[in-house]
Amino acid sequence: MPFIHTKTNTVITPAMEESLKAKLGKAIELIPGKSETWLMLQFSGECHLWFRGEKDDPIAFVEIMVNGSVSDSAYDEMTAAVIDIIGKELDIAPDHIYVEYQVASKWGWNGMNF
Repeated sequence: MPFIHTKTNTVITPAMEESLKAKLGKAIELIPGKSETWLMLQFSGECHLWFRGEKDDPIAFVEIMVNGSVSDSAYDEMTAAVIDIIGKELDIAPDHIYVEYQVASKWGWNGMNF
C-alpha cells in the first residue's frame, strides 16, 4: 500500500507524469513486498517551495508512505532511485531533492484496515 507524493516548483507535463509513473512504479519494488499494483501516486507541480532561502532553483520534496516495516538498506536503495528518477525527469539537482518516509501503523482500504 505505498503512496508517493512528489511536490516540485517545476512544471510537470502529462508526458513527464507518465514517465515518472512508470519509473516510480518500478522503483517501488526495491522495497520488499511492494509493487506498482498497490502504488498510489500524486504529482504536484508548480508548488510554492523554498530551499536554502531561494525559490528560483528547481527543487522537489518526495513523500513516501508505506505500511509495514522496511529495512534501512531498502530505504537507501529507494532514496537513490527516487533521487535519480526525479533528478533526470524533472531536471533537478540531486542536492535539491528531499525524500521523506512515513510508516503507517494502520492502512485502510476497501472497508477494512491492514
